[in-house]
Amino acid sequence: MVQSPNKCLTLEEFLALPEGDITYEFVKGEAVPKYKDDQMSPKFFHSRFQKTLLIFLDECLQNHGRVEVEWAIKLKIENENWMPVPDLTYVSYNLLPADWLKDEPCPVAPELVIEIISPGQTFGEMTAKAADYIKAGVLRVWVVDTKAKTITIFTPASVPVTYRENLIIKDDLLPGLEITPKEVFQRAGLIS
Repeated sequence: MVQSPNKCLTLEEFLALPEGDITYEFVKGEAVPKYKDDQMSPKFFHSRFQKTLLIFLDECLQNHGRVEVEWAIKLKIENENWMPVPDLTYVSYNLLPADWLKDEPCPVAPELVIEIISPGQTFGEMTAKAADYIKAGVLRVWVVDTKAKTITIFTPASVPVTYRENLIIKDDLLPGLEITPKEVFQRAGLIS
């Protein structure tokens, strides 16, 4: 499905590609696998943390917006179409009304995307991707490192902040949310 250097896809052509077992992101005119090989495929810690954070965020934010897993987002970076597939996405009902119901990629830049570092990915790669999300209009990006047990938060107006242990994550953009990395990792059963 990945296109040759001589043939770039349009966003419409990318969206028309048949679905398969591999998740692709649209990057610079190409269909790029989200996970390049078995080493990068999400493992138990990634999956467990994703599920735990989904349940927690869904409980906290359910009256304010939607939290979705692996939902492609239509974005633009430097006037180029980009369609990443974050591990989790939160979009408020202010940006996408509660009655919106279409089987398509997210049509707006969400308030929050969360990327969990998979085996074979580096913090540096995720930092670069977080910067791209911010450039594309996403207001918050969380990069989760299950090995270091940290959550690094990127915003347009400040330098990234890394949360660990009992440092409380609270954000006016995410009403009702108050949590520490330690609490999430404990809920996921990844620390005692």
